[in-house]
Amino acid sequence: MATKRRIGSTETTLPDRSKPARVPWNVLWGRILGVVIPLVIWFAPLDLAEPIQRALAIASFIIISWITQAYDHALAGLIGCFLFWALGIASFPQAFAGFSNSTTWFLFGAMLFGMMAGKTGLARRLANLVMLAVGNTYSRLLLGIVISDFLLTFLVPSGIARVAIMASVALGLIKAFGVGIGSNIGRGLFIILTYTATIFDKMIIAGAASITARGLIEQVGEVEVLWSMWLLAYLPCTLLTIFAAWWLALRLYPPEKSALPGGAAFLQEDLKAMGSWSLPEKKAGLLMLAAIALWVTDFIHHIPAPMIGVGAGLAATLPRVGVLTAEDVRGLNFLPMFFVATALSMSHVLVETQALDVLTGAMMNWMTPLVTNVYSSSLVLYWTAFVYHIFIGDEISMLSTSIPVLMNFAKTHGLDPLAIGMIWTFAAGGKIFVYQSGVIIVGYSYGYFDSGDMLRMGLALTVVESLILLLLVPIYWPLIGLG
Repeated sequence: MATKRRIGSTETTLPDRSKPARVPWNVLWGRILGVVIPLVIWFAPLDLAEPIQRALAIASFIIISWITQAYDHALAGLIGCFLFWALGIASFPQAFAGFSNSTTWFLFGAMLFGMMAGKTGLARRLANLVMLAVGNTYSRLLLGIVISDFLLTFLVPSGIARVAIMASVALGLIKAFGVGIGSNIGRGLFIILTYTATIFDKMIIAGAASITARGLIEQVGEVEVLWSMWLLAYLPCTLLTIFAAWWLALRLYPPEKSALPGGAAFLQEDLKAMGSWSLPEKKAGLLMLAAIALWVTDFIHHIPAPMIGVGAGLAATLPRVGVLTAEDVRGLNFLPMFFVATALSMSHVLVETQALDVLTGAMMNWMTPLVTNVYSSSLVLYWTAFVYHIFIGDEISMLSTSIPVLMNFAKTHGLDPLAIGMIWTFAAGGKIFVYQSGVIIVGYSYGYFDSGDMLRMGLALTVVESLILLLLVPIYWPLIGLG
């Protein structure tokens, strides 16, 4: 039976824990297939060298677990790395190579960045200032939401954290407009702040997905990936995407009210409640500005982006200098780091055992006749990655299982690994289903948009992004020395 418990002045009904929770069908099938398919691959009479066949068997367990969410992504990856080691497929340094990869620690620095911006209130203050600057009509506030989402990507490299920050602003605006769930204002604000949070961190090396992609492109593609080059390469796309997302949201969800009742008073009151700039906010701002300045100028000094990120994040924990404590760091969720590390480890083992060569032939042969010029290559890569992402919902899983194969394909066919990897990573931003990203799941959980809204907005923006890419890759990228 359900029980009731009083929490403060509220009586809350707690769920009945006497019966075990029902296991979702995808998890159940994932756990079955995660045993059956690896065993079939392990013992099948395939014309493959033993290390290759065994590496593919263990990799299939990891990939199936990620696709079906049979186990937590990080734990599934750790089990796979352990099996690589325990079954003699790879040595310990090879099986856990991702834990010594700078990409994993880049994510650690990014997590500290997000914690700084959230704890000090810097992110919320900046969002409110942007909203005040653009105006108080619904159209301008919607534009302010999109611009704030993009600017926060530099400071808060977690899409989920950005959604949480911007959602608090959006909820206040919805209340100020006097509307609620089901309104076009609510749907427009939430679908756009959620969706753009999944796109912008592909145009900047900020979120876990682009950080993972960067590491794999450098590791397998054997090319240098500059933070500044990535930002410059996608800058026109960023500006066009801001406008396109804003325009689409206005057309798909025309507002019930055109202006915010009381004008900018709501935003001003929120800023007033926050008070003047605090010392922690100023410290966080200075540390972040210093890191961004070093990232933007990395073509001059060539200090690796992970080194800058980790250094700035650790500086935030120093007494007097920083704003984070040891308790704050202990409160970090380290499972995303483990997930990235195990994804990189799996890729390393597949490369070392030459199992990646088998996957390259199986996955890329059909693409060869279609990759004939820069236009067809851009479209084929973009839409192939888009479809692949539908089957492998998680971005990091999608990128970590495909980029190593793609890098081998690029090198064997005389293509630029950096350009190919950047197009593929960018395509991971295109989504039409809620399950394809934890960021979208969080935004969806607020209840202001449904799966139909996600399909409409996602498909429209995915088409727009592919058209932008057709202009970007053949015309703009050669001008900056890319491609």
